[in-house]
Amino acid sequence: MFRNMAQIDIKLGVQSILLRVNEAFATRNGAIKTKKPILVAVSKTKPAEAILEAYETGQRDFGENYVNELKEKGANPTILENCKNIRWHFIGHLQSSNVNKVLKTPGIYMIETIDSEKLATTVNNSWEKITQPNKEPLKVLVQVNTSSEDAKNGVDPSNVVPLCKYIRDTCTNLRLEGLMTIGKFGHDYTTGPNPDFVSLMKCHSDVCQAFGLNEADVEVSMGMSDDFDEAIKMGSTIVRVGSSIFGYRQKKEN
Repeated sequence: MFRNMAQIDIKLGVQSILLRVNEAFATRNGAIKTKKPILVAVSKTKPAEAILEAYETGQRDFGENYVNELKEKGANPTILENCKNIRWHFIGHLQSSNVNKVLKTPGIYMIETIDSEKLATTVNNSWEKITQPNKEPLKVLVQVNTSSEDAKNGVDPSNVVPLCKYIRDTCTNLRLEGLMTIGKFGHDYTTGPNPDFVSLMKCHSDVCQAFGLNEADVEVSMGMSDDFDEAIKMGSTIVRVGSSIFGYRQKKEN
């Protein structure tokens, strides 16, 4: 049974998650030099009113998994009028045929799911044609399939550096900010660290070494509602939290 929106205190949800973010960051090993994480509130399947309530709390970064939902919410008159500094992160699988829908969304800030040279090229070429005031290179992350699951998208860890090099050298309209993973669900932390987080941090180290970058300058997007605390302790700089803020989501119909 799903909780009714009226029963959910979204502002309290945002505040409690931010408190946990701070607490987890305070316990991070000092040897890890990545920067303090930001919260991306994942608002998929939730109405504009929920986004507005979170925005009024001070939340600015919001994530969407589905292209059409991002398009609809980005163009929503209430959001456009009241959330002028919103930053949309696209965090779902992106097909080349839908790239323009994402890029034309008002407030699009980052695509976290670049997983091939082909997609990077399409996004790069399309962004060049988009007319926006004060347009800068679009921020992107390379998605890594750290769990090697067929159902998950992302580049194999062994191909992370080559793909990052391709984007840095070839895609002049994109700004590579770092790496992202979804990882396998349900890790038992009594057995030790999440191997997907270990893998992504290894990729992060490889990227920093390959291009002479400081750890603090390369983003790491990992961790969701059930494991973001552990992800932060291991070096995450972007956590994607939905149900702990907005309540559980109804399953999306085909």
